[in-house]
Amino acid sequence: MYNTVNTWGMKELTQSSCRIHYGWIVIFTGLLANIGSHGFSRMAYSLVLPEMMEGLGLSYTQAGLLGTSNFTGYLIFVVAGGFLASRFGSRIVITLSMLLIGISMILTGQAQSFGFALVMRFLTGLGNGGVFVPALSLGSAWFDSKQRGFATGIIAGGTGVGIMLSGVIVPKILSLHNVQGWSYAWSYMGVIVLLICALCFFLLRNHPEEMKLQPVGSAACNDAAPAAPVTDTPFQWEQVYKRKEVQQLGVVYFANGFTYVIYMTFFKAFLTVEVGLPEMQAAAMWALAGSFSIFSAAIWGAVSDRLGRKYALALVFFDFAMSFLLFALFDSLFPLYISVIFFGTSLGGIPTIMGATAGDYVGPRLAPAAFGFVTLFFAIGQVLGPVFGGYLIFY
Repeated sequence: MYNTVNTWGMKELTQSSCRIHYGWIVIFTGLLANIGSHGFSRMAYSLVLPEMMEGLGLSYTQAGLLGTSNFTGYLIFVVAGGFLASRFGSRIVITLSMLLIGISMILTGQAQSFGFALVMRFLTGLGNGGVFVPALSLGSAWFDSKQRGFATGIIAGGTGVGIMLSGVIVPKILSLHNVQGWSYAWSYMGVIVLLICALCFFLLRNHPEEMKLQPVGSAACNDAAPAAPVTDTPFQWEQVYKRKEVQQLGVVYFANGFTYVIYMTFFKAFLTVEVGLPEMQAAAMWALAGSFSIFSAAIWGAVSDRLGRKYALALVFFDFAMSFLLFALFDSLFPLYISVIFFGTSLGGIPTIMGATAGDYVGPRLAPAAFGFVTLFFAIGQVLGPVFGGYLIFY
């Protein structure tokens, strides 16, 4: 148990914090937040899209615009979310953003027109930006740099859990409710997001100092004196956007955002329309990608802790490139399954290493702002990706 009132000696408090550190509760709550905000509200779009297009009478261009609307909202708030988390704390930013996501997802299910769906997807995107960046920055606040990648990877694994769960849940909802299945799918997932929102409010804490603890893996476990509170560190925005290393991270992240979103958005449509696979098999392949990304995020994070961030990042981008090459060059099942596995194993690794690297460069207090800044480049790539992908399909 933790004693938030300082009635114990530092040695007793330190020993207690080393046995069961509250940082692990924070990390797994961040995992849940990522499942709802990134796994359900964004990654499930590919599975709901065909039925949503039929129900609302959408063209491929309009479907691409819905994806772009979501990514535009993400783009607008991704920097603001990181900035606000650095300034006011991740807990309040994540909680309010999850509330916005849940409500807008439920309302997406009630859409009767393209325009209304467009607005709701935009609002969901705003909430995505307010959750993803602060959540992945929790590892920088609660864990020492030698374990930061692993902790960040656990949270990033929520994307894969969400993909896997949506690959199982969404097809069942669609089959149960026939024509209006897409509406029920958005509504049910929105309710789950609201439940996770409540857990975030009650369980998340911004920094170890709030619990009179030090980060996991820090010198506190060796009975050292406590470090200066993170909240006393001055907030200086120019330390983020003026750093050359942070700018370089942004360029690399842009390339990831521009490419992966094309694979994700048109995944099911390509397999069912172009390759001719049954919808259930395409959904199962999507769930397979998610299942591989669950553990790969933490594994890539641990690899970056051991090998260094840049070497691990180079390896995961090679993995990412192989998934595209196999999808582009082959249309038989075996290479397509291998492509899905490569995509799944790289899906969580890149944001994990990016989030940990941002914390390495600027420290725990500015980590959300730095990760938000580089994710701005990623989001720009996501906005451009669906339009470019749709253009290639049309021509």
